Amino acid sequence: MFRPEVTLHNSFRTPYDNSVATARTCYSSKGIVTDEEVRGEHLDDPMKVAKALERRDGLAASVFDATHHTTLQHAHFQFALSGISRQFTWAFLHSHPHYNSEQVSQRYVEVRPENVVVPPFDTEEQGRRYCRTVAMLMERYSQLADLLMPTLTEAYLKRFPGRKDSAGPAIRKKALEVARYLLPVGAATYMYHTVSALTLLRYYRTSFSMQQDTPNESRAVVQAMVDAVLERDPAFAAIFDKVAGPPDGEPEEPLLLDPLMDGTPRATQYDDLPSQLIDWPNQGEAIFVSAIGEVIGCRLHPNHALGDREAAKARIGAVMRAFSSEALNLDTHHPLTRAMNHIQYVFRHCISHTADSQDQRHRTTPGSRPMLTRAFPTEPDYVTPTLIEKGPQEVQDLYHQTMVDLWAEINGMGNLSVPAEYMAYLLPNAVKIRYTESGTLLAMKHKMRMRLCLNAQEEIFRMAVLEAEAIRKVHPMIGEFLLPPCKHRHREGATPPCPEGDRYCGVRAWTLDDLSELVEARGIL
Repeated sequence: MFRPEVTLHNSFRTPYDNSVATARTCYSSKGIVTDEEVRGEHLDDPMKVAKALERRDGLAASVFDATHHTTLQHAHFQFALSGISRQFTWAFLHSHPHYNSEQVSQRYVEVRPENVVVPPFDTEEQGRRYCRTVAMLMERYSQLADLLMPTLTEAYLKRFPGRKDSAGPAIRKKALEVARYLLPVGAATYMYHTVSALTLLRYYRTSFSMQQDTPNESRAVVQAMVDAVLERDPAFAAIFDKVAGPPDGEPEEPLLLDPLMDGTPRATQYDDLPSQLIDWPNQGEAIFVSAIGEVIGCRLHPNHALGDREAAKARIGAVMRAFSSEALNLDTHHPLTRAMNHIQYVFRHCISHTADSQDQRHRTTPGSRPMLTRAFPTEPDYVTPTLIEKGPQEVQDLYHQTMVDLWAEINGMGNLSVPAEYMAYLLPNAVKIRYTESGTLLAMKHKMRMRLCLNAQEEIFRMAVLEAEAIRKVHPMIGEFLLPPCKHRHREGATPPCPEGDRYCGVRAWTLDDLSELVEARGIL
């Protein structure tokens, strides 16, 4: 049985009453309705108080049944979650846009051998094999980190010769960042996780479904979250009772058993590149220029928007450069920059589970990520980081042999009739995730600004470079402005160009004009 540690750390004082108060305020001719009024605290007669509470519950039920759910988005719950797997986090908690999480980093925090979720196996033999495999991975993780230290030390001190006396911790973090590719996705994690009452209700309804990657862990964690909320505000039970049970209209089993989804590795129409642009609006730049004109009161049909290319380029540049030196992302709040929403790009990705766990945090560029239990890789299928690919032979041998050994253990567990749900916890962080992702220009601009930084995780950085290069080819006037944060700041005269402070990467990236130069300048660090 999964035993997550779930604590309701912060919440609204009376979230249920507040949701009703917001609903009543919509039709109040006397101003704001308060939570106290909803409860009838201003009434002296107990009968009237009881009637007020009855009215509260009736309104809450009727508003919910009528699908007027915005009232439930006002109340938020902040949970402290521990003892949950990164597979569950990736497959459930972070698979939608309506949340906020601050999670412990595997890039910079060493994972202890015991910090792995152990599913409730049916037999002792299954459990022993699982734990034996985990122990092997943890040992290889530690060995790989140690073996990477000499190569990283040489590269790091070459870039930062003045940090020789204090470089140890920074170099170790780099080693852990790469070694973590051997860790199982069942590794435990902890985080603050904040959602609205509406999202929690959706969690609860969805957790009854078995058509997902981590149904048993999802059920345990979400039930603990609901229990914590009901302990804080028992009145919410009436709404949670309404959504208890499997969701209606789930995809039928025959669809999920489609032979194209059997998980067997096969060639596709796409190479396994980190990113490939597969669709975009042919008239994207013209639509963008026309939309900008509409905002400033200068109507121009898209068919004629690029008639004067210099004028069009100036218009695009003015909007794309806006707020470039700001720490806040203001693009969604200004009428002109919101014009970027009309251009949509679609990419095909192939990156590791650990890299995708970061990419999916860009919630405005949603992806159709696979259900690993339905597309289970029965043979080694993994990403190799550059530091390992170009590292000493003993590093390469340890990494690749670990993958061979791991899949042998996973397939052996399959012979023990272990469910795919539980075998998936042993898949390495390096396992390949193939999916389609799309985003507006507004979303892509923000993502590029974050991930073209040389401090970004290697795979995400390389993916961002490919995305920016692809957009430059189809929309050169737009792509010119998809740049690293330091380049934006340098163009606008902000000092220092790098906003990272002590985390400065050591490369004057703002002086580089070609995106491919960024990859070369980054090197193995």
